[in-house]
Amino acid sequence: MSDNKPILIAGPTASGKSHLALDIAQRVDSVIINADALQVYQGWSVLTARPTEVDLAQAPHALYGHVSMTTPYSVGAWLRDVQSCLADCRQNGQRPIIIGGTGLYFLALTQGLAEIPAISSEIRGEAEALAAKHGKGIFADHLERDDAQTHARIDALNPARTQRAWEVLRQTGVGLSTWQDNTPAPLIAPKDADKIHLLSDTDWLNARIEQRFDQMVDLGALDECRAAQDSFWDETLPSCKAIGAKELISHLKGECELTQAIEDAKVQTRQYAKRQRSWFRGRMSDWQKLHIPYNNLDDTLFL
Repeated sequence: MSDNKPILIAGPTASGKSHLALDIAQRVDSVIINADALQVYQGWSVLTARPTEVDLAQAPHALYGHVSMTTPYSVGAWLRDVQSCLADCRQNGQRPIIIGGTGLYFLALTQGLAEIPAISSEIRGEAEALAAKHGKGIFADHLERDDAQTHARIDALNPARTQRAWEVLRQTGVGLSTWQDNTPAPLIAPKDADKIHLLSDTDWLNARIEQRFDQMVDLGALDECRAAQDSFWDETLPSCKAIGAKELISHLKGECELTQAIEDAKVQTRQYAKRQRSWFRGRMSDWQKLHIPYNNLDDTLFL
């Protein structure tokens, strides 16, 4: 690895990304920057396995727990925050280590993000009314007629994507494909980063997931969920998508036993890790593969 390139570390939940980042940070003057969409929220320290006080004492960390639980936090907002972190790293002569499991963050970081205006509630309501009346296939039909370029480029059988494309066209008068073609240059070009994709045996990872969730409960995940339930809980908020939160709150509401809530949360976490592995495999073929667990890292790899 080059000594002046950012290091990007992507992998599924519980795969050891933080451990690897700290291992590298012992060798390189660096800042560990979060690329996990739920670790940004203030209220989820235990439930999202944010770095501990011991971790924070070993190396500088950024973009962990800096967002209010009631604030919707977008990919664009994360990119703006990362841009500031990268500027600080350059000024201080530190090497950024960007780690996380949110693939869309890495995609936007290395390929750029189309600056599409937000969809208004009126347009969203219009889309929902269309889908209710005609079925979700209506959006692909409209795109084929009104925005053939986008229709040819996206998965026309995916109703979420066709609705999104229809909403963009309706909101802006410009097709989604045109917005994408005008995407600004990325903050970090792929060739300008050392990119690591963590791989692991499925059984090993699932065992880690099981053990880690038990530890989360022991360390206070229920208390975090109780605080969320008492103050702001709203399943439509992005912060409330934290895996395990809904299941543990169901227990707090008396809807299930704690053992069942824990098992349900573990199942959800395993399924999420499976989706992450699939996503990364499809989009990170050119990333360096590192099999976890690893032993005796070669110092020259990071210097």
